[in-house]
Amino acid sequence: MTAAQADLQAEFLEMPEGLRADRPHVDDGAALWRIAKDSGTLDLNSSYSYLLWCRDFSGTSAVARTADGEPVAFVTGYIRPERPHTLLVWQVAVDAAQRGLGLAAALLDGLTRQVAGRHELTSMETTISPGNTASERLFTSYAARHGASVEREVLFDTGQFPDGPHDPEVLYRIGPLSF
Repeated sequence: MTAAQADLQAEFLEMPEGLRADRPHVDDGAALWRIAKDSGTLDLNSSYSYLLWCRDFSGTSAVARTADGEPVAFVTGYIRPERPHTLLVWQVAVDAAQRGLGLAAALLDGLTRQVAGRHELTSMETTISPGNTASERLFTSYAARHGASVEREVLFDTGQFPDGPHDPEVLYRIGPLSF
């Protein structure tokens, strides 16, 4: 393990045994696309977008790997250009075989600590479709662990999606964050 990898691991203190956190690399794009596809709940983006995400937003994203380096979970995010102290979490997904271990929460906690070390991070945002109870629990428990409040409002209503029926996307604003 390199010094940079050891520093990264220090940010991800609560990783389940046998897994390690890392930044995604372009070579991970196909695995992230598969994990998202297999989740059954995420809006699946093109495989090309996952490759670009791993290239352009690896510093604000995280992947969990097995001992052999295979990605089994990820969190993708970016710093909002209009709100440079806000991390927007785009997607969180865990391979079915790894669910129930607290992996999503560990990645989310570690990623925000890591990003806060490079940016003055004061809040996090994400969108969740109504009825996605796993995501609702993940983000409300994150807020509780960090002593932050959660504000909710509809960001994109059903009629705004051009490709047919789509549940509304509810914006969750979590903050203020302190590290």
